[in-house]
Amino acid sequence: MEILYNSTRSKKSPVKASEAILKGLSEDGGLFVPERIPALDKSLEELSHMTYGQVAYEVMKLYLTDFTEDELKNCIEKAYDAKFDTEVIAPLAEADGAFYLELFHGATIAFKDMALSILPHLMITSAKKNNVENEIVILTATSGDTGKAALAGFADVDGTRIVVFYPKNGVSPIQEKQMVTQKGKNTYVVGIHGNFDDAQTGVKRIFGDKELAAYMETKGFQFSSANSINIGRLVPQIVYYVYSYVKLLEEGRVKEGEQINVVVPTGNFGNILAAFYAKQMGLPIDKLICASNENKVLYDFFTSGTYDRNRDFVLTSSPSMDILISSNLERLIYKIAGDDAEKNLDLMNELKQTGKYSITEEMSLQLADFYGNYASEEETAQTIHDLYDRTGYVIDTHTAVASCVYKKYKKDTGDEKTAVIASTASPYKFTRSVMNAIDNKYDDMDDFELANKLSELSGVAVPEAIKEIAAAPVLHDHICDRSEMKQTVMDFLGI
Repeated sequence: MEILYNSTRSKKSPVKASEAILKGLSEDGGLFVPERIPALDKSLEELSHMTYGQVAYEVMKLYLTDFTEDELKNCIEKAYDAKFDTEVIAPLAEADGAFYLELFHGATIAFKDMALSILPHLMITSAKKNNVENEIVILTATSGDTGKAALAGFADVDGTRIVVFYPKNGVSPIQEKQMVTQKGKNTYVVGIHGNFDDAQTGVKRIFGDKELAAYMETKGFQFSSANSINIGRLVPQIVYYVYSYVKLLEEGRVKEGEQINVVVPTGNFGNILAAFYAKQMGLPIDKLICASNENKVLYDFFTSGTYDRNRDFVLTSSPSMDILISSNLERLIYKIAGDDAEKNLDLMNELKQTGKYSITEEMSLQLADFYGNYASEEETAQTIHDLYDRTGYVIDTHTAVASCVYKKYKKDTGDEKTAVIASTASPYKFTRSVMNAIDNKYDDMDDFELANKLSELSGVAVPEAIKEIAAAPVLHDHICDRSEMKQTVMDFLGI
């Protein structure tokens, strides 16, 4: 059955999946959501014998209903190939009583590769399907990982250009080096004076500029997004939760239908929203455990029913979660408001005007599937240290936030169900924070020396992504004020 996509902010005519992917954001500023969540149409037993690519097709075909079988399979084959350092694509590692879903085996060693490896192919296919002749300009804000993964995905893809904005002093040295050394004649990387929320707000403002869109059209350009606000990013993320469950089933770790808990470190809420969608599709997930760092706006929301971004912004060792405006939460708010665009719009306007909003008691009752908690900087470091000490397994700072929160959840509830923890980045992406947590005696080494030492300790080879950037030249050194983002984009496009 065909699935169309509605805006979270109005009752405009719904659009097809390919149109939603091309637009990225609705003209009214809303996010595209499927008019209904489809149910899995293969049994978990059937899915358990499939490869990652095959599971991806079975999940994504249910959402991207205007793609032909050949079109979708072609996109999947191009995405999940030798760019990943394991044929499994997303392996599960058992450590200290939980299963870590390793989502960092792609080209940029972070979970964003799981969706951004396929998004360029979905977008180009969508453009052809809709007879789009304009050059597509991908506009993206990043808190660290999306930027490099999007750049790598779209580099030298015909018919596209990509502009990435990142907070100049708000990402790790490895994350920054990955971005500023990116090759590709259609790539542009800009550091802004400000934090991620400033970058994200600036990008949304450009998307909402109707005069600019009309002017771009006359010049043969149109904007789209590679952020998780794009439904073409969100749908591929659902896949790995389904895949993790059916692999546990295949290995006899769970019985068919047995519930598991899923733990996700999240700032922008897209990654855990994908798990929520997987549950809505029929995947046997009990609790969705939302792990925050010291920017704990989501934890406060789940405990109080009030979303309040009026607080100090904290720079932490898990920078991809240093976010106070969780864009994807809007999709959940729309859902628990009964798919009521008007009600959602009122809340989003309240957030824009006052920096906060509160949901009703009726809406709060629909959040029973979620548990929220957070980890302090000290707890994050201690979790890395203790897990390595007990098992020899090394995790990055974001995964450590999730691991710490999972322990808090078990202590609070006594729930011992099988747990899958989304391991969102390789420890090599945050070598200094990880190595300092294990032992601060390595503090005088540079980041690339630390990578070699981490390899010695963990027994895991230094990823190619790190080796490649060690001596790579800086190709992007543009910095701008947040007020200059629009002009910066126009300058890059030469218009």
